[in-house]
Amino acid sequence: MTTDPRAIPLANDNLTVEILKLVKNAQGYKQVRRGANETTKSLNRGLAEFVVLAADAIPLEIILQIPLICEDKNISYVFVPSKNALGRSCGISRPVVACAVIGNDQSPLSKQITTLRDQIEKLLV
Repeated sequence: MTTDPRAIPLANDNLTVEILKLVKNAQGYKQVRRGANETTKSLNRGLAEFVVLAADAIPLEIILQIPLICEDKNISYVFVPSKNALGRSCGISRPVVACAVIGNDQSPLSKQITTLRDQIEKLLV
């Protein structure tokens, strides 16, 4: 299946693996909000460090407002190829089209989250 040309920036294979691994770890620390609605809420409340979107969401329009909110709030976002893989990383057996990684200074993942956010920002430039 080909990805939608509107799904920009799309993470390469290595970055996708890193992102999904971090989402899985963050899920263990309750630092992930999954689903388009929860992601939008965490963006509007200023909680999200970065947002991960699925490039194979059908129709893609259901999540295309999220990058606009991210750009408004100056928060990094990235597309990964598979909603099924994103769902598994979020700890559920259903596909997930969007998730937000929530910041927490006390979390042992804060350094990893910052590093990955910087890598995602390089894609956006």
